[in-house]
Amino acid sequence: MICVDTSVWVAAFSDSGGREAQHLSRLMRRSAMLMPSPVRVELLAGASGESLGPLRERFSVLPQAVPDQATWDRIEEWLATAVAAGQRFSLADLLIAATAAERNAPVWSLDADFERMQKLGFVELYAAP
Repeated sequence: MICVDTSVWVAAFSDSGGREAQHLSRLMRRSAMLMPSPVRVELLAGASGESLGPLRERFSVLPQAVPDQATWDRIEEWLATAVAAGQRFSLADLLIAATAAERNAPVWSLDADFERMQKLGFVELYAAP
């Protein structure tokens, strides 16, 4: 399973014939994609009124990754490491990374924050072909 970040979805929505959109479609067809709840909420929050329903339906068929107490505990541990290294991350990115790490799923993102998380050992990144 590949944990797909909001940045990839936005790139795919912006260019439906682009590299991200094509690979995202392949992952969906293979059922190889994980939808973290923060990504789902970020995308739905930015949706237009007419696209909200179709997006909810499209996302409902994807395996969901929802944070639980272990997720929050992991984030708190990571925060100690990040602060010691002089790094800061958004709550959404931490939730995405933690839910992916709990499922041993690499993260596909266009956001450089995840590269910094990988350097700290929090996540593994996915490189789309």
